Amino acid sequence: MPITIRTSDERWGYPLLVRLHFYAGFFVGPFIFVAALSGALFALTPQVERWLYDSVLTVQQGGEHRPIADQIRVARQAIGHSAILSAVRPAPADGLTTRVMFSVDGLAEGEHQAIFVDPSKLDIRGSLVVYGTSGTLPFRIWIDFLHRELHLGEVGRYYSELAASWLWLVALGGLLLWWRRRRADSGLSSDSPRSRLRYWHSTLGVVLSVALLFFSITGLTWSNWAGANIAALRAQMDWSTPELNTALAPDQPAGEVLHHQGHGAANPEPVEQIDRPELFDQMLAKARATGIDAAILEIKPAADPASAWVVREIDRGWPTQVDAVAIDPRTMTVVGEQVFKDFPIVAKLTRWGIDAHMGVLFGLLNQLFVAFCALALCLLVILGYRMWWLRRPSEVRQTASGPRRVFHHLRKASLKSLLIMALGVLLLGVFAPVMGVSLLLFLVIDAWLSRGNISSRAPVL
Repeated sequence: MPITIRTSDERWGYPLLVRLHFYAGFFVGPFIFVAALSGALFALTPQVERWLYDSVLTVQQGGEHRPIADQIRVARQAIGHSAILSAVRPAPADGLTTRVMFSVDGLAEGEHQAIFVDPSKLDIRGSLVVYGTSGTLPFRIWIDFLHRELHLGEVGRYYSELAASWLWLVALGGLLLWWRRRRADSGLSSDSPRSRLRYWHSTLGVVLSVALLFFSITGLTWSNWAGANIAALRAQMDWSTPELNTALAPDQPAGEVLHHQGHGAANPEPVEQIDRPELFDQMLAKARATGIDAAILEIKPAADPASAWVVREIDRGWPTQVDAVAIDPRTMTVVGEQVFKDFPIVAKLTRWGIDAHMGVLFGLLNQLFVAFCALALCLLVILGYRMWWLRRPSEVRQTASGPRRVFHHLRKASLKSLLIMALGVLLLGVFAPVMGVSLLLFLVIDAWLSRGNISSRAPVL
């Protein structure tokens, strides 16, 4: 006999939660599945990426590294003079290449064309598109954009926001259902296929609950609507990451500054000011002297004559290697610092959370954790659909119009409860509009199903 839960007809909260949990899982499940599977692939592929591009990323060990200026010059010869030099990532260790990154036409936001240079022999090892702070290469860029937007552009971002918006609610709702059923099912047992599936579905959900909440919250920080609200909240509460001051004091006219740098034009193009290879070695030496000690770092020239150069640590494998300094190219003095130990605690947690979400914090251990949780979430979705498939024939009961829907349970609630729920839904809808719109859609579908338009022999929700 299947396990039954005895509830009074006057009880409405539990069956309402069951119905909402089901709707969220049924309609949002495919989006969660794709986000989880692509996330697992992204977490597991750094080693694959290094294998695919080994000839570009590595060189024969031995030999003294040549100045960065020399490496930039050979990279410039390879790419041509029309590309704008945007950053340099010096070889972090012997046997690895230097990335000289250029802005070129035709690339998406955050992408650069990188020329990989042997720092000792000055050979060009290859040219690849790189993306973001992590320097993702083409193979993982494809997976990253699949995870983020299904390669559909800005429209595709709604899919990932929908998945992240509902994941935490589905996880919390499942946890409450497990607790309620755990008490109600005490001493009962069943060997029916659906009962066994429900046992594994709920047990796996409980095990993953904290991880699912974590991935949902950190995922929302990248989303369009909810992410903007999270950023505004952090700014209002003074929880934002401190900004690095790169503004230069206007103590010299632009023409004088550029003349000092060897250029006579008063209003040169940005590339004339920033594409000076010899400054990169000076900037690196100055940054090292001020405490920038990470092996993996980036030197970014000024975007305009009124801004400073930036040298920042980009090693996301260690939770404190994110310091940065801004340096005045006229005087080689530090005009701004960004020190991780001075970040507000929420900013630190945000940094660690994002890196852990991507699977780059603490290396392989983090990769395996993210992949396990993501693949387990895929299994959780599959188990949920299998439970629905087995339940379909017995779902139509008690009323001619099919199973009792959301509005059936809401009619039993008190006015006070309805007002509280309405306020909660309104607040959630404002904070996460994609979730609010999708909830409204669920209610519209529920109302339509309640009219009895579904045949009792047809697959039902």
